[in-house]
Amino acid sequence: MSLIDAARAVRENAYAPYSNFKVGAALRTPDGTVFTGINVENVAYPEGTCAEAGAIAAMCAAGAREIAEVAVIADAPSPVPPCGGCRQKIAEFAGPDVVVTMATTDGATLSMTVAELLPGRFDVSHMDRT
Repeated sequence: MSLIDAARAVRENAYAPYSNFKVGAALRTPDGTVFTGINVENVAYPEGTCAEAGAIAAMCAAGAREIAEVAVIADAPSPVPPCGGCRQKIAEFAGPDVVVTMATTDGATLSMTVAELLPGRFDVSHMDRT
């Protein structure tokens, strides 16, 4: 199963009663393990949590710490990129050359590297004073 297919399948489980904007995400680790996530809204936080953050949390909960590839899908007129917070979360676990594929339920796709999605990303080197 492709990452887009995994994201598409999990997207159906998104909890979006306020926006009705369901998002699914899937990521693959270097060993081939796939983790998925969905957006989850609630009355106190109707913007909800992001699908990418959910997939990263599942990866971390399983003890993995490196992303090799990411896919995100939504029912939108054009491919939807991860929000700024999720871009930084992805960058925490993925190298600058890791590909993030964004897709629509109609089949349109756009692929970019982490470096393209988040130029000038903050990383641990910014804290190095030696």
